[in-house]
Amino acid sequence: MKFFQKLTIICVLMAWTLSQVDAQRYFDERYVYSHSYFNPVLINPGATAQHGGQQLLVNYRNTWSTFPGSPKSATLSYDGMLGNRLGLGIIALQDNFGALQTTKGQLSFSYTIKSDINQLGFGLSAEYIKHGLNNYQAGSVLQEPDDLVNARREGIEYLDASFGIYGVYNDQFTYGIALPSLISSRIDNTIADANREVGFLLNLGYKVKSASSGISLSPSILLKKLNNVPTHVDLNLKLGFLEEKLSGGVTYRVGADKMLGFLLGMNIDRIGFYYSYNVSSYQFQDNNNGSHELTARIDIGTKKAKPVEEMK
Repeated sequence: MKFFQKLTIICVLMAWTLSQVDAQRYFDERYVYSHSYFNPVLINPGATAQHGGQQLLVNYRNTWSTFPGSPKSATLSYDGMLGNRLGLGIIALQDNFGALQTTKGQLSFSYTIKSDINQLGFGLSAEYIKHGLNNYQAGSVLQEPDDLVNARREGIEYLDASFGIYGVYNDQFTYGIALPSLISSRIDNTIADANREVGFLLNLGYKVKSASSGISLSPSILLKKLNNVPTHVDLNLKLGFLEEKLSGGVTYRVGADKMLGFLLGMNIDRIGFYYSYNVSSYQFQDNNNGSHELTARIDIGTKKAKPVEEMK
């Protein structure tokens, strides 16, 4: 009961602070991932350490590959349990999109409530974000010094705070909601538009497994409404074979972009590798070679999950 009282106070304070101090960032970097539906810690602090052990994760994404200045993102993540209920997560990200470079460092904590059939994590994260210019030679474009370009080269820095809830019911049904950048403030205290809309990420998923074939089926949906990112929905289907040693999947995105993606994965003991390829139905697809995403994951001391309910 005391935990819920403290959580309520924290949420009230965060909402009040949001109404007093605000800032507008260029975009929310959480939009870049297409592997977040099976690695939710990338987008939801409530998912921190919900696997029950220690985990290292490396993610790389090249969007619109072969197109000059195409977005490229690299992420390094660690999360693990500090005790029976408390989890710790650390994320470092660098995203390059043309001349714009975004650097992010995130520290998150989660608190987990468990019952016989349900596991629910509440997470808070503190984030440092810097937007600046990447390899931009102003002298080759401008004949005279430009104050705006010089300021952008030095970068704009933000401090953000995010909140998330992530749960697993009966080891089959997954659900979660994240409120990214619930508080966002420029470090230089620049006054910005106080009417900024707070975005959210909502996910729902289900997993079933056949005892006779060893094949698992995991459909899921992920709705993204983020700052300066058009709202879109990812419809995902992930298949596991040979007790999850091999996996495949498909993603279809509607809303901001009509995108179709294919996933291949492999697990060797506690090490997993995943690759996906995405293509768009828009005409711009003719000018690039699609999007590629790679994830490597190492589970250290992760508790074995309970067997899911078998399909009849």
